[in-house]
Amino acid sequence: MASDLNVVALTGRLTRDSELKYANIGMAIARFTLAVNRKIKDANGQWVDEASFFDCSMFGKSAEGVNQYLLKGTHVAINAELRQEHWEKDGQKQSKVTLVVSQLTLLGGSQNNQNNAQNQRTGQQTGKYSPTPQERSTEPPVSNGVEEFDESQIPF
Repeated sequence: MASDLNVVALTGRLTRDSELKYANIGMAIARFTLAVNRKIKDANGQWVDEASFFDCSMFGKSAEGVNQYLLKGTHVAINAELRQEHWEKDGQKQSKVTLVVSQLTLLGGSQNNQNNAQNQRTGQQTGKYSPTPQERSTEPPVSNGVEEFDESQIPF
C-alpha cells in the first residue's frame, strides 16, 4: 500500500523578520511568514500580483543557523510539509495549517537590496528600478488554471 505524500515547494519573500524562540526542552524554533505572488488579470485586463501568505516554522540547529538571514523582504525557496495545528480559545476549537520547513535556500537579499543592485546595473542612482523596453514588452502567460506546454517535452 502506498503512503501519503505531504510535500510543499515554494519561493517567495518574507513579510517580516524571523522570530527565534526556544521550546522548554531547548529546541530552537524560527517562525516567519512567506508571501508568494502570482500574476493574474484583473477585471480591466491589467496584470496584477495576487499574494498568498503562509506561516512557516523551522526547528533545531537549522533554525538557529539561518535565523539571522531571515529578514523582511528576503527571497527564499523552501521545501516543507503541511501541518495542522489545533488549540482552544475561549471555549472554541481553533486550527490552522502551517508549513514545517525542512530545507531553505536563500535566493537573494531583500527587495530593496535587489532594486539597488538593478539600479546600479541600469545606471540609475536613485528611485525605483525602471524596466528596459524588452522587459516591458514581456507579458506573463495567461493563467486560467491550466498551463500550456509542449507535449514533445514529456519524457514518456
